Amino acid sequence: MEAARRRQHPGSASGPEAQPSASFLQARHASAQADDVEPTAPFHLDLWVYFTLQNWVLDFGRPIAMLVFPLEWFPLNKPSVGDYFHMAYNVITPFLLLKLIERSPRTLPRSVVYVSIITFIMGASIHLVGDSVNHRLLFSGYQHHLSVRENPVIKNLKPETLIDSFELLYYYDEYLGHCMWYVPFFLILFMYFSGCFTACRAHSALPGPALLLLGPSGLYYWYLVTEGQIFILFLFTFFAMLALVLHQKRKRLFLDSNGLFLVYSFALTLSLVALWVAWLWDDPVLRKKYPGVIYVPEPWAFYTLHVSSQH
Repeated sequence: MEAARRRQHPGSASGPEAQPSASFLQARHASAQADDVEPTAPFHLDLWVYFTLQNWVLDFGRPIAMLVFPLEWFPLNKPSVGDYFHMAYNVITPFLLLKLIERSPRTLPRSVVYVSIITFIMGASIHLVGDSVNHRLLFSGYQHHLSVRENPVIKNLKPETLIDSFELLYYYDEYLGHCMWYVPFFLILFMYFSGCFTACRAHSALPGPALLLLGPSGLYYWYLVTEGQIFILFLFTFFAMLALVLHQKRKRLFLDSNGLFLVYSFALTLSLVALWVAWLWDDPVLRKKYPGVIYVPEPWAFYTLHVSSQH
C-alpha cells in the first residue's frame, strides 16, 4: 500500500533522496538572485588620481607651459612644449578610459567603446594641430577674445583668401575637433556610469580620498566645459546621469562610490560655470564674442582681454 501511495504522489517523497534535490533548487534560486545584482566595484582611487594628474598637467597645463618656456627652445615653426603635452594626452587618456571601462561591473558594448575611443583619438589629434597654430599666433599679437576676421594680425592679410584658410583652421580647432573629442569622451563616461549601481545602500558613500579629489576634478571639468565650449553637451550628460539615478532608484539600486564621485564632480562643475557666467555677465567685449542665449566665455579669451593686455 505504501509503495502504491508513493507511485500516485511522487512529489510527496520525503526520504534522503528528496533532500539533495531541494538543496539544489534552493542553491540555484539563490544563484539566480545573485546574478540579478551586479557586484559592487571598489573606489578606483588609482585611476581617478591618474585622470586628475594628467588632466591638470597635460591638458590644462599645456598652454601655460607654452607661455612659460623660452621661445628660443621651441621656435614658432616647430612644435611647442604644449604640443608634446597634447601628444602625451592623446595617448594616455584613451588608455585610462579603456582601463576604466575594464573595471566596470557591467559588461558594456565593445563596438560602441572601440568606435568611441577611435573617434576620440581622431578628434583630439585634429584639435592638436589647430590648437598648436592658434596658440602660436599669440606671439604674433592674435587676440582670442576677437573673432578671426576681427583680429588685427589676420584682417590685413593679402590675398584675402588667406583669411578663409585661418577660419577653416579655427573651425577644425574649435568645432570639428572639439565635437569628435568631447562627444565620445562623455559617452564613455556615461556608459561607465550606467554600471555604477549597487543594491547595498551601505556601499553608496564616498571614501575620504574621493572627497579630496572632488575639488580638483570639478575645477578641471569647469575648464573643459568653458574652454571647450561644450556646455550643452555637458549639461545633457549631467541630466542624463540624474535621470538614470532616478530610474535605478525605483529598482532600489543606489550609486556606488565611483558613480557618486562622477555626479558630485559634475555638480561642482555646474556650480562653477554658473559663478563664472554671473561674474562676466556684463562684459561687453565677451558678450560680442559669444552672442546668443548660451553665454559661456572661454578662460583664454578672458586672459587675452583682461590679463595679457595689461602687460
